[in-house]
This record gives sequence, structure tokens and C-alpha cells, in this order.
Amino acid sequence: MTALKASLRRAALHYEGGMSVHTASSGKVDALDALYLVLDDGDVRGIGEVRLNIAYLTGLSPDAVIQGAAEFLNSTPLPADGAALQAFLEHWPDTIPSSVRMMVDTAIHDLLARREGKSVSRLLGADHPVTYRTNQTLFFSDEPTFRRRSEAYVARGFRDLKIRIGQDLDADIARFRWLRDRFHGDIRLAADANGAWTSAEATEALQQLAAFDLDYVEQPLPAGNWDALAALAEISPIPIMLDESLATPADCRTLAGLGAPLMAHLKLVKLGGLLPLFRAANMLKSAGIPLMIGQMNEGTVATAAALHAASALQPRFAELYGADGLNDDPATGLAYENGSVSLVEPHARGLGLTFDTGRTALLMETC
Repeated sequence: MTALKASLRRAALHYEGGMSVHTASSGKVDALDALYLVLDDGDVRGIGEVRLNIAYLTGLSPDAVIQGAAEFLNSTPLPADGAALQAFLEHWPDTIPSSVRMMVDTAIHDLLARREGKSVSRLLGADHPVTYRTNQTLFFSDEPTFRRRSEAYVARGFRDLKIRIGQDLDADIARFRWLRDRFHGDIRLAADANGAWTSAEATEALQQLAAFDLDYVEQPLPAGNWDALAALAEISPIPIMLDESLATPADCRTLAGLGAPLMAHLKLVKLGGLLPLFRAANMLKSAGIPLMIGQMNEGTVATAAALHAASALQPRFAELYGADGLNDDPATGLAYENGSVSLVEPHARGLGLTFDTGRTALLMETC
């Protein structure tokens, strides 16, 4: 059986103006550490990406992810035949970490869609344009930087803003007050506490934040205590969305059966790729749970995969800002404007991207 040639590549990605990712869970992150998988059948290439420096989410160090990916590729030659590749996606080995599965799943979908001359979104059965409205996130920063970035996002047409909170409630309240005074009802606001509060702290914070007409507050409590989350959702004056609580498909099944008024933020890196994300999304939709399709701060390849998923699934919210403003990404092909992210070439095949391997470091390749 003919196998695809595979290579692992790595790159550090930086945002323009020295912007850092800084949340209650991540701490300050100055660069995105990206791992890429390139699958090549001699005529067509498929690209997958996963961010390595997200151990605060996955529990895996960069070295562990790289080692897991290398061991997988050395032990599991990927078939070149399309039907065999599709069958492989349907029957993953249980031992493969979700980070590795996401990267491989994305590369396979990109390759298969390019072979068929269609977008990944269309390959998955959708018929929507590959474009979607996205929020922008304002991370922890000093006050002048916060205000400057807020102004810049709104000037570019991004009027859905999510604010990272959870370190200082008084400071959080002051920022929301400034945003409402500055932009009034011209923007939509949300918040993400990244599990920073106790139940008592969350109850108090949600009462105070209710004055600012937020679409939702994300992950007010740490993951794990479903009863506490359900109880908080019942009394909260603001809708609650879960993110860190949905780390696996099993977590999504728990939420679907909970019967609480909660929303779900689904990410490829947590669920292990496009196919499991679609399964979880359809299950949660059937349970009446509103969705966000989002991502970590990630490069263009991973962001494009999430964009195709959002375009296909049409969730209530989308968080696809991750590649906006990266100045040294080896992948190109996304455009951010007027509050949305789109493919530069609307009818491009696969993920719709070009990829410059010369801007990456080769880690390994198979014969």
C-alpha cells in the first residue's frame, strides 16, 4: 500500500506591535509555538497545525506533543488512497493525544478536499461561503494599550469584543464602563474568566457585570464541578458559556444531558479535529445548546480549519481572531475585515491557503 510522505515542521509566530496573549489561565505568552504536519502525495499537499505552548489547556508540554506526533507518524504510515484515509479518520486509535489528532485530521481534510477540487467546508457537506463573523479578544494589558486596541478593532469593523477578566473585578468593571461610555450600543460585549472564580465570587461578579448587557460570560468557575456550574447558570443574570469544561467528547455528552441553560465553546484542539468537533456540535445542537466555534490563539492553518467548521455549522458565535495580525506566519490566505474572517480566494481548494515551508524548521520526515 502506498503511503503519504509526511513531515513535521515548527515555527514561532509573533503578533504585530509586540502584542502578547495574556489570560487568567495562560499567563503572558509572547509568541505562538506552532507545529505543522505536511502530507504530500506527490501532486497535492495537505497541511495541519497545532499550537504547542498550550499546556495550561492540554496538560502536554511542547516536547511531549512533538514526541507523540513523531511516534505516531513512524508507527502509522498514512495511506495515499482517499477511501482508506477517510476510513482512518473514522477509526482513530484511542491512545493518540487530541493535539496530534487535530493536526493530522486537519491535514487529511485539506489533502482530500484539494484532491476533489472543493473547500474543506464543502467536503464536510456544507454549502455556505467560507466566511464568518468573529469576535476580537482584549487581553490583560495596561489601560492605554487596552483602549488603543479597542479603538482599533472597532475602527476595522470588529464590533464583537470579548474581554479577559478574573484578576481584579473593580478593574474589570471599569473597563466595561469605559467601553459602554465610549461605544454605547454600537458594540456587543462578552467576558471570559477562564475559571478564575469561586461560586461566591462568580455570583457577585455576574450581578455587577449584568449592568453592561453582556452576551455571555465564559467559564466563570473551574472545570469539573458540573453541579456548581448548573446551579450558577440557573441564577445568573448573564448567559454562561463553557470552554475549559468541554475538554473531551465525553464532557460534551455530559453537557448535552445536563439540562442546564448553558452554552458551549467547541475547539478543534480539545476534541481532536474536524470530524469529532462536528459530531459534538450536532449532538449539542440536538440538545438545544447554543454553540460557539472557536480556537486558541493559533496560526493561519489552525484558524482556517476553525473557519471552515464555523462556516459549515453556522453557530451562534464564532471566535476566529487567532491569526489576525501575525507577521511571520508561514501560511497565508485569510483576510480580516469588516468584522469577519474570510478566504482571500473564496473558491480556493482545501483550507484555501498557501504554505511556505521555508519559514519553518524541519523536525522530521518520513520516506
